[in-house]
Amino acid sequence: MKMAKTKVKKNKKQVNQVKETPTEDNVVVLPPVRMSDDPTPKQVKWINRQRVLVFAARGINHRHRHLMEDIKRLMPHHKSESKMERSKNLYVVNEISEMKNCNKCILFEGRKMRDLYLWLSNIPNGPSAKFLIENIYTMGELKMTGNCLKGSRPLLSFDPQFTKYAHYSLLKELLVQIFGVPKHHPKSQPFFDHVYTFMILDNRIWFRNYQILSEDGALAEIGPRFVLNPVKIFSGSFGGSTLWENPKYVSPAKLRQAYSKKAANKYERRIEKKVMNEATKPETGYPDIEGPEFFKGDPLKKAEDVLMEEEIKDEPETMDEENEDNVEPQPVFSMKKSKSKPDMAIRRKQLKAKSKAISVQIKKRKQFKRKKPVK
Repeated sequence: MKMAKTKVKKNKKQVNQVKETPTEDNVVVLPPVRMSDDPTPKQVKWINRQRVLVFAARGINHRHRHLMEDIKRLMPHHKSESKMERSKNLYVVNEISEMKNCNKCILFEGRKMRDLYLWLSNIPNGPSAKFLIENIYTMGELKMTGNCLKGSRPLLSFDPQFTKYAHYSLLKELLVQIFGVPKHHPKSQPFFDHVYTFMILDNRIWFRNYQILSEDGALAEIGPRFVLNPVKIFSGSFGGSTLWENPKYVSPAKLRQAYSKKAANKYERRIEKKVMNEATKPETGYPDIEGPEFFKGDPLKKAEDVLMEEEIKDEPETMDEENEDNVEPQPVFSMKKSKSKPDMAIRRKQLKAKSKAISVQIKKRKQFKRKKPVK
């Protein structure tokens, strides 16, 4: 009986060894359980699904519109939209972008048909940044020799100053997510053909677009060109609390106002200078010269005669040096008039009053000429 038990145990061990080491031929892979209504799963390569909504508000001119079209041409992952009414609040842009299934937005906002502002926003939670666009040059204006394939992915090159300050690093991340074309995008090409450069100079971000000519690193500029002057960075999308504000930003309306004031004072200063020159003009320009006959004849002979006259004048002075102690000093009269400080202040006030009177007379004459004669 003991021998039979040991044989049974050995047989059990052999069966367990057979179960632990199954052969690959005998393994059958069962299909996954799937409902009949569910679609078949697909392997998707396009993982980074960044879609950018690029559109403008009403009030931009033709040059700003061409810049917007150039940016659309450079970004194959963009979506377009018709112009937005200026009366609407900017929070409406979040709803428009969600309807278009976009998670980033570029909005062009024009003021007075002159100035162009740019909004970069991350939908719907933020952050967002507002810029003033300066020095705009479109592709049509530049006419550069460079060219690249439409839809190719760009390399993004940033200035090292972007890592020094916190607000620049935030703007760098926002620019990377917006201008970087996602890999395996359906409308993009699978290679790199051009470079976007973002440089910081004079507290502004300078944008340039270059084509890669060869593997050595030779570049050719394509365009467009523009400069981004940062105004504010907000915590939310198109609003919220201000994270950073540019202390050196001056609005273009204030700059134009300062230039107009400077031009208005230019005419008054010119009249004041004329009056001052007439008042301080000397009566005789050359008091030592008697008349225009001095310039006639040979100048060398004239110089010799002057030297001889000076020597003759010096001779009696040497003879009378001994009697100088006995002679009383005579008062010396000079042509120069001494003016004290109060006299000069009074003189300046008089000159200013004269200049103002002259300017008033000129304005009256201009107004009289503008009036049409009554028939």
